[in-house]
Amino acid sequence: MMFFEDVVVGEVSELGAHTFTAEEIKRFASAFDPQPFHTDEEAAAASHFGRLCASGWHTLAVWMRLNVRRLQQLAEKQAASGFRSARLGPSPGFEQLKWLKPVYAGDSVSFTTEVIAKRASRSRPGWGVVSMRSMGHNQAGEDVISFVGHVFVESRGETGQAGEN
Repeated sequence: MMFFEDVVVGEVSELGAHTFTAEEIKRFASAFDPQPFHTDEEAAAASHFGRLCASGWHTLAVWMRLNVRRLQQLAEKQAASGFRSARLGPSPGFEQLKWLKPVYAGDSVSFTTEVIAKRASRSRPGWGVVSMRSMGHNQAGEDVISFVGHVFVESRGETGQAGEN
């Protein structure tokens, strides 16, 4: 992860894609969101969705898995170059979560994250807050999920030592 000073507003990151299978949709929903249109194909066909679809929380969980994988890859790349990654702090939350279209069994969703704002933290010296709009698009290019997330990112700080090897 880049230090706060190196984060560029407008930068877009491709997180990757995931194809949702009927089996995983049912498995996730059985554990976390047991609605009939997520767990039973016949019930889903009779619902307003018309067929089995993933829980919105499942879609969000896949985004998180792909985002964590990207952050791990960035940290490994920086370590291989002899630099340490900036630390990430807690997320002060997210907003504007929208499940725009159902994600059906067989849909492949590609996820992106765009830095939309950054500011120095007023409550945590040596840290900044980065805001990102994350999106998921199905194989037809239709937006299926959108939200704005925030995260604390370590700054090099006043001494400049936070970013050294």
